[in-house]
Amino acid sequence: MEFIIENVRLRELVAIVNENRRFYDDFVEFLAGNDYQSVHSFINETDELGAKEVIIAYLGRGSEVRLYNGMGEPYPNRQARWLFLSWLLRDAPAQRLQPLVRTMPGDSVTERRSNLLNSLRKDLQTIFPDPASWEWPALSEVLIARLEGSRRALRGTLFEAIVRRSLATVFERHSIELRIGDSQVRLYEETYDVVIYGLTETVLLPVKTRETMGGGHAMLFTRDIEKAISVAEEVGHRCIPIIVAESWGGNLEDLVCENFVYLRMNPNQITLVEPMLVQELENLIEVFRGIS
Repeated sequence: MEFIIENVRLRELVAIVNENRRFYDDFVEFLAGNDYQSVHSFINETDELGAKEVIIAYLGRGSEVRLYNGMGEPYPNRQARWLFLSWLLRDAPAQRLQPLVRTMPGDSVTERRSNLLNSLRKDLQTIFPDPASWEWPALSEVLIARLEGSRRALRGTLFEAIVRRSLATVFERHSIELRIGDSQVRLYEETYDVVIYGLTETVLLPVKTRETMGGGHAMLFTRDIEKAISVAEEVGHRCIPIIVAESWGGNLEDLVCENFVYLRMNPNQITLVEPMLVQELENLIEVFRGIS
């Protein structure tokens, strides 16, 4: 198999970030309407109350311009403005800021968010004094990093949907009556992305994807697969791991489970995954018949 040298993930992320340039330009236009010549001039506003009012107005502003997530899907308008300002201020809206919002003064979520964002704005005046730090080329690098995180999370959900669809295709093709769960199952701090419920037993399918090849994370990837198998067996369920990785150093023969699916391909090749997965699941048709 030939490895993919091209960074497919980066190419797609950059294309999405370039689309988000319009959202940045719309923000600059909004600031101009509030007598700011640039983002840098707004960041360095000395009138704290005035800056807060501008933030409140922006958070509640309606616009046709879209902000896209790491999979190229638009965020809802209000969420988009909160995310954009958080990223602009070099922070993580969900992981770090959202818990802090609850501690902020204010009679509404918007006011509490604006108080928090305004505090961040003041703090960054001395950390990023260079006007270039507030122009699009600098922010685009921030967005690439942030959207990669959202892409990773969304891609996990996407692969779950692909596995469910592929199973449904195979079951319908062979008239197998098995129920496919529509949500994840968590057992002893281990998450199983897809579950098949049969008359005689339950099958747990952890979906594991990996794009990169080396480094310490490769060992963790293998350990995650082995743990998923061992926990499933402890509770008396069959485990069929679904592995999508271009290069995985794990030894398939060492997996202590009877069945698994390994697609040796880059998980960024999303359009190619589903037909190949259906083919691999066809090889397990007798297993599925046995539990139906």
